[in-house]
Amino acid sequence: MLFFSALREKIKSGYSSTDLKSDLLSGLVVSLVAIPLAMALAIATGVPPQNGLYTVIIAGTLVGLMGGSRFQVTGPTAAFIVILAPIVQSHGLEGLLTAGILAGLILFLMGLGRMGQLIQYIPYPVTTGFTSGIAIVICISQFKDFFGIQLESVPLHFIEKAHVLLLSLPSLQIPDTFIALMTLVILLVWPKVNKSLPSPLIALAAASFAVFIMHLFMPELKIETIGSRFGNIPNRFPTFSIPWTHFELNFLFIKSIFPSAFAIALLGAIESLLSAVVADGMTQTKHNPNGELVSLGVANMVGPFFGAIPATGAIARTATNIRFGAHSNLSAFFHGVFTLLGILLFAQILSYIPMAALASLLVLVAYNMSEAKHFIHILKVAPRSDIFVLLTCFSLTVFFDMVIGVGVGIVLAALLLMKRISELTRTDLIEEHHSSLPQNQKLPQDVVLYQIQGPLFFGAAQNALRSITTTNKSLRVIMLDMQNVSAMDMTGLVAFESMCLFLSKKQIKLCIFNLSGQPKALIEKSDLKKLFNTYSTLENTISHLTD
Repeated sequence: MLFFSALREKIKSGYSSTDLKSDLLSGLVVSLVAIPLAMALAIATGVPPQNGLYTVIIAGTLVGLMGGSRFQVTGPTAAFIVILAPIVQSHGLEGLLTAGILAGLILFLMGLGRMGQLIQYIPYPVTTGFTSGIAIVICISQFKDFFGIQLESVPLHFIEKAHVLLLSLPSLQIPDTFIALMTLVILLVWPKVNKSLPSPLIALAAASFAVFIMHLFMPELKIETIGSRFGNIPNRFPTFSIPWTHFELNFLFIKSIFPSAFAIALLGAIESLLSAVVADGMTQTKHNPNGELVSLGVANMVGPFFGAIPATGAIARTATNIRFGAHSNLSAFFHGVFTLLGILLFAQILSYIPMAALASLLVLVAYNMSEAKHFIHILKVAPRSDIFVLLTCFSLTVFFDMVIGVGVGIVLAALLLMKRISELTRTDLIEEHHSSLPQNQKLPQDVVLYQIQGPLFFGAAQNALRSITTTNKSLRVIMLDMQNVSAMDMTGLVAFESMCLFLSKKQIKLCIFNLSGQPKALIEKSDLKKLFNTYSTLENTISHLTD
């Protein structure tokens, strides 16, 4: 079963009261990290902070119970910002929630279709390229709140946004900048001092306290907080509502948001399964990728009815969950429960967090997800083709769109891979001696022997067979050893047919031996057997020629 696979596996292997205590503790710690991050990510997306908290509560608990990874923590992530923010600008919060439901359906179908294993076929330069590009976009988008710049609106596209923000830097507000820098310093230094308490909790508490002190002595200062921009965070359970109550949900609207929903599903699948792989590496466990996609799909279909924005597996929170002693999926479930308690008990306090401090937190998140060291390492050691894919994917993500960057990157990587593989398939002319021939036996003058090395598929077949059809020798017979042809596709069959027809017109007899497996089955289905003779071995071929 795809549902509750990791939890069932853990319970089957044994779950003690000590495990429960560890899961409660790790769930509490992760919730302390998730609460400020969820609010910051929701604000960066363009929606109220409580929607980010609702995402942790709904998606975190559902995927925590149903998921295919024992340690995965699910919620809003920074990578989604570049996709979700344009949807909010075009269709508002309700349009975003509707797109999230559609993305959840896509993820659910991907899981049912057993597509979880396909994530391993996305090349490393592609994932590094688009995550580094997303990090740059996120970082530049935080300049406004980081420096307290007063702008009514910020352009959507990267170049225009960067241009406007850089021109506005002279108008930065010193108090906001001070709070942002102070928060950043604490975020960087605290983990070296104390690892038992999450640095975001300490940094944001210190920033909020600093703003409180500054207002006491300088009441004229205007440092924007969550409360001053969005009002107080509601201290209640997420309530059920239909997202599309204020617009007509029809085919045209679904058609308009489908590309965005597909991008959400694609990125959600990639990030969630990569996070699960990281968790496996840290704990020596194995996740169920299809179960993870199904549970993620359910969470994203259900969550928007309670105000939750799209969610996926969060690598940093998953790693924190593991480091603080999680034993099962219940830790992720508890982190959603503790987040709900945080809203019910401390919503008023959360409203005092400065916007500059949240911007500083996201700048650090962006830097961590940029994989700068890996990016530079690829530039230093990778083949030029991989560097080309990396830079293409990175540039397209930054200047255009993540979906374009990933799509073009995967296509480029696939084409380059096919080129490399096609170069491995070749046809060798055996002029001296074949292993199946007696040592002193030679072929007649008007007979040649070719040996095909590698699969005959599109990109490789024509090049491999070209040497046979371009020979200048006056021949009576061509023998073809196909022992090392492991596979043949339709393009390879068409190229093979062209070779057979060419030799038939030239009245050159074609003899094939060692044909087996899938290539033999494909050729037998076609109508080509009349164009050549088939033999089991080279010795049989030669004996029939000499009869």
